[in-house]
Amino acid sequence: MTADVDQASQAGSNGRAYLLLAFTTFCWGANALFGRLAVGEISPMALVTARWLGVSLILAIFAHRHVLRNWPALRPHLLFVSILGVTGFTAFNSLFYVAAHSTTAVNIGIIQGSLPMFVLIGAFAVYRTAVTRLQVAGVLSTLIGVVIVASGGDPARLAALAINFGDILMVVACALYAAYTLGLRKRPPASALGLFAVMAFAAFMASLPLAVAEVTLGQFQWPTATGWIIVALVTLFPSLLAQIAFIQGVALIGPARAGVFVNLVPVYASIMAVAFLGEPFELYHAIALGLVLGGIWLSERGKAG
Repeated sequence: MTADVDQASQAGSNGRAYLLLAFTTFCWGANALFGRLAVGEISPMALVTARWLGVSLILAIFAHRHVLRNWPALRPHLLFVSILGVTGFTAFNSLFYVAAHSTTAVNIGIIQGSLPMFVLIGAFAVYRTAVTRLQVAGVLSTLIGVVIVASGGDPARLAALAINFGDILMVVACALYAAYTLGLRKRPPASALGLFAVMAFAAFMASLPLAVAEVTLGQFQWPTATGWIIVALVTLFPSLLAQIAFIQGVALIGPARAGVFVNLVPVYASIMAVAFLGEPFELYHAIALGLVLGGIWLSERGKAG
């Protein structure tokens, strides 16, 4: 009887995690759309700063009790939690929105699908998590898919190293977010809202020097009316709701299994980019998407017991 209750409880936790992570990846897929729509409407660092300022203000209203309640657990790990926020939020978003100026939402989504590959590599490097041959095959398949996207499906561009700069930025951004995902394994024993509030404020503070640099370089653009709508959308969905859902999902099933759900991001992003932006979906995109998703499937199929 106890075993049946435990199995039902585990199934319930898994189901909840799956819903949370599916919602998270939908929001991240939409973020590729928002990133492209932001071009010409608001500059990248202005968007990053406004995004995390908005999240910090919302959490100051709705999550301050969680922060106060969790402060004894958070305070000894404040530097670590802040680094997580800067890495996963400020650095990732900065590269993401800069990349959106020189690559497509379809490319952004497909490359973002490489996150599980970086999580798997990082888990092995940092935690010495066992890696099987099938997982190695999955990593190679995903890597080939990303290279195809970055080269525009043209091998000659690889030979000449004529790879899209925006795609390179997205690869770096994915590596940073994978580091953040792995870091969540060492999260202090605090509620999702309390933890996220501290990370969001750290992300906002870290974004201020970047905004100042953008002003100094003469590249700062104050948001247009459309820009403000984009700020509101990215604040509410990819930033606030998705991040809370992701943190809870990781807590329920762990970073390795949670990372697999990122395979939904390129699917969502590709569909929305074609439907709303009219971006072309070429044959090489389909091949790359198949390799990325296939690589993730191989990695999950071959996970060590």
